Amino acid sequence: MDININSIKGKLQNQGYKLTTQRRAILNSIIDNSEQHLSPEEVYNIVKKEYPDLGIATVYRTLQLFEKLDIVCKLNFDDGCSRYELSTGPEGHHHHHLICLNCGKVIEVKLDLLEALEEEIEKEGQFTIVDHNVKFYGYCSECKDKSL
Repeated sequence: MDININSIKGKLQNQGYKLTTQRRAILNSIIDNSEQHLSPEEVYNIVKKEYPDLGIATVYRTLQLFEKLDIVCKLNFDDGCSRYELSTGPEGHHHHHLICLNCGKVIEVKLDLLEALEEEIEKEGQFTIVDHNVKFYGYCSECKDKSL
């Protein structure tokens, strides 16, 4: 995923915010671990190594701000905590998640075959769809192999 820090900085500035050192560190932790779908606590544990004075409340507030500005998306994988990933924006490609019921691993699926279905639903139901979210539950290859 190509990340444009200047674009993110512009989003913040347009709303009267700055890309402070702390916000940049939090953003970098999400960018550097984009395959992980980090929880706020995981972001905090990453960032505090370089910025030990950073509080977890700052991480929560920053993630809320980033979500409000569509910099990150909040995800719920039914594991009791919110997780975050970089937002693709309103014009971005939807993707879905495979969630292992044994180890909790989350795998992104880039393939999206729902666009035609969305168009049909909009036409038939006179409904404007702005987003969708699909989660598949099962067992990852490592867990499936262990059970054989």
